[in-house]
Amino acid sequence: MKILTHCYEFPPIGGGGAKVVLGLSQQLIALGHHVDLVTMKFRDQPSRNEVHGIHVYRAPCIRTSQVVCYPPELASYIASAIPLSLKLMKKKNYDLNHTHFVFPDGVVSWVLKKLTGFPYILTVHGSDVPGYNPDRFRGLHKLLSPIWRKVVESATHIVSPSETVRDLVLKQCPTVPISIVPNGIDLNKFLSSQQKLPRVLVVSRLFKRKGIQHVLQALAELENLSGYEVDIVGDGPYLATLQNMASNMNVKVKFWGYLENNSSQLKQLFGESSIFVFPSESENFPIVLLEAMAAKLAIITTQSTGCAEVVGDAGILVKIGDVRAIRYALAELTRSPERCRTLGELARQRLEAHYSWKTVTEQYLEIYRKFADIQSHQS
Repeated sequence: MKILTHCYEFPPIGGGGAKVVLGLSQQLIALGHHVDLVTMKFRDQPSRNEVHGIHVYRAPCIRTSQVVCYPPELASYIASAIPLSLKLMKKKNYDLNHTHFVFPDGVVSWVLKKLTGFPYILTVHGSDVPGYNPDRFRGLHKLLSPIWRKVVESATHIVSPSETVRDLVLKQCPTVPISIVPNGIDLNKFLSSQQKLPRVLVVSRLFKRKGIQHVLQALAELENLSGYEVDIVGDGPYLATLQNMASNMNVKVKFWGYLENNSSQLKQLFGESSIFVFPSESENFPIVLLEAMAAKLAIITTQSTGCAEVVGDAGILVKIGDVRAIRYALAELTRSPERCRTLGELARQRLEAHYSWKTVTEQYLEIYRKFADIQSHQS
C-alpha cells in the first residue's frame, strides 16, 4: 500500500503519539508498504528527508518548543499542511490517509476530504478528545466542538489505543465506527542486561496532570528509602514548580530535564533503574509505560486510566492523587528487591505477549484492508 500519514509531531518532537507514528511506520515499511508523512517543521529541520525509510515532509509553522505546542502554532501548521498534502496527493496515488490526532491533523484531513473526496482513518491519542484533559483543554474543546464532531464523524474509521478514550469518543459521537488497537514498542529498545541499581525513575512531560507532585509528597513522607536515588527526566511548564517543591520538602531528587528518547543517558537510566513511577491523572495508552515494561522495571501507576490498561496485573495500581498509596508502594518495593524483580519480569512478559510492533501493526493492517475493500466497492 501507499500510505499518506498525518501527524504534527514526529521524533524528536513531541511525546507518545510521535513514537507511535515512528514505530508503526517502520513496521509497515519492513512489510513492504510505502509511507509518506506530513508533519511540523521545527526550527532548522529539513523540509524533506528520509527517516528509517519514512518519507518525511515538514510543513512550515511557528512552533517554538520541542515539548509543548500551543493553539496559534497548531493553526499555522494546518494552514501550511493542507497545500503541502494536496501537492503530494496530486503526485502520488495513495491507497489511504491515516491521520493521528483530531487536532490539528484531523482538521487537515477533513479539509482534504472536502476538497478531493479522499477519505481518512483517524487515530485519537487522548488530549484531542473532550473530557480526557479538562484542566488544560476544556475551554478549547468547547470552542471547537462543532469542528471536532465534523472531523470525527467524517472519518471512515476511528482507532483508539484504550477503552478509556474510546468511551470518551462514543460519549460525544455514539454511532462512529471505532476499534481499539494498543500502542506498540520495539521490544529491544530498552531491554538491558545491566544490573539493576537502587534507583526510582520518573520519565514524563512535566504537566500538573502527570502527578509528579504526588511522588515528591510521598517521598517526603518516607522515613527510609533504603539507599535508593530518585531521578526525574522530562521538561514542561511544571518543571520549576516541581523543583521548588523538592527543595522546600528537602527531597533529594535529580532533575535531568529533557533527554532525547534514543540517548545513551536515557537508555542507561531505564536499564539500571529498579522502580518506575507514573501517577498520571489522565492517560490514553502511555508509551513511557511500555518503555518501563521493556526495561523490566517494577511499575507504580494509576487506576481508572489508560495506565491500568497497559500494565494490567503486572504493576502496582494506586488511586489518582493518592499520596499515601504511592508511599506504601514505594516502601514495599524499596525494601524488597525480589518483589521488584518479580514485577519487572511480569511486565516484560505482558509486553512481549501484547505490545510488539509486529502484533500491533497486524491489527492496523486488518483495518486498512477493510478500508481498501470499502473504497473498491464504492468506486
